[in-house]
Amino acid sequence: MSDGPLLAARAVSRRFGDRVALHPIDLEVRRGEVIALVGPNGAGKSTLMAVLAGALEPSGGRVEVLAGTTVGWAPQRPGHYARLSARENLEFFASAEKVPDPKQAAARLLDEFGLAADQPSAVLSVGNRQRLNLAIALLGDPDVLLLDEPTAALDPREQRRLWERAELRAGGLSAVVFATQRLEELSRIADRVAVLVGGALIFDGSLAEHEAMAVENLFA
Repeated sequence: MSDGPLLAARAVSRRFGDRVALHPIDLEVRRGEVIALVGPNGAGKSTLMAVLAGALEPSGGRVEVLAGTTVGWAPQRPGHYARLSARENLEFFASAEKVPDPKQAAARLLDEFGLAADQPSAVLSVGNRQRLNLAIALLGDPDVLLLDEPTAALDPREQRRLWERAELRAGGLSAVVFATQRLEELSRIADRVAVLVGGALIFDGSLAEHEAMAVENLFA
């Protein structure tokens, strides 16, 4: 088994027309890590997550994925189909990802997340739509889980359940990267912090180093 990173950004940048969303960024994601990606609105967190997930092409640089590594992504805005039920969404995405036995995979995640199976997702509460979003990201048990503002629409009990799940995943060979503006979440689960400001990566280090340097004051 390789000692290299599961996922890496190599001088990755992204432009939207004349606007620079990401300056060249280097970031490595290794086995067992839980990385918090923090910064203010407009810092480039969602753009970087989408590029790492393969949903956006970088304008410069490249994303490297270790051979055999799978990546799951829960974007900030739910990416499922409003007219389909939670079950239908999960079965559809499981088939698209070539997950063995899509029906069984869907049933397992419906039970795990306590989702109503047969209601159109359009009528689900905001929190339940986010839970469905997370369930879709977990199809196939990805090696790297990318979560963009995952607790924004969850109540405290649901937040605890999410982080318990993330801790279990990171305890094995998987890695978790989550974007957040809630600095109180860092001490709950993160062991590494990457700080984005104005599309630039200004800090990448351990949670202890982040706390010692008080990097959060740069965007308070």
